[in-house]
Amino acid sequence: MFSDARLTNFIANTLALLAVCALIAGAVVWLAQRPYFAISTIQIEPLQSEAFSYVTAAGVQASIAGRVSGNFFSVNLDDTRHLIETVPWVRHAQVRRVWPNALSVKIEEQQPLALWNENQMINTWGESFTANQGELADDASLPQLNGPDSSERLVVQRYAELARWFAPLNLSVHEVTLSPRYAWEVQLSDGVRLSLGRDPAADVADPHGRSGALPFAARIARFVHAWPKLNERLDGRAISSADLRYPNGFAITLAPVSSISSK
Repeated sequence: MFSDARLTNFIANTLALLAVCALIAGAVVWLAQRPYFAISTIQIEPLQSEAFSYVTAAGVQASIAGRVSGNFFSVNLDDTRHLIETVPWVRHAQVRRVWPNALSVKIEEQQPLALWNENQMINTWGESFTANQGELADDASLPQLNGPDSSERLVVQRYAELARWFAPLNLSVHEVTLSPRYAWEVQLSDGVRLSLGRDPAADVADPHGRSGALPFAARIARFVHAWPKLNERLDGRAISSADLRYPNGFAITLAPVSSISSK
């Protein structure tokens, strides 16, 4: 009998405890659903710099308006972060809750390095992104890079190498193009176009390279080293293009000489 009484008391106490827990859980759920905890403020600020260059807080707010679901307790921070990262000029976002009804968002902006193909840009991390190019600064002078899908990092790497090679000659790189066959074309700031062919050191289509083919850097180095003497011999004549694909040298095409008649 004593054992049955203890069992009965244990069951009664357990049921009472469960009932209290259920009441507490219900109260918590009810409280969490109160309008007081609905997300009413989203604080947006730069992650590193003191001010945005391209992103605006108002623009982000407008882009995500009505699309952030949940309240302080139920909002999904990962989903919100992914949503914000779809806004133009936003590279990454960090999102955290701020008691009792706000979100704090820190945004890392895209830093444009070059124009990419027809309507995209490449950032300083070698990633392509889409944004309004009309929002670039009026004095922004970005090179044009072109290439197949997923070749952004390779093209940026080659562009950086070219820029270093031609800087001592007071020339900059205006355009770099990697064809679908992985052949390289370059246009310099003075209008000269360079044909470099395929690079056996980084040729996706031919990863083992071709016998006798000079690597990308070797072709550029040979041309750059010959440039001062070449200019001297040409005595002011402009070069239209140069074909660097030859194993033992390169071929140049001179620009047409304009004839000006005077009366």
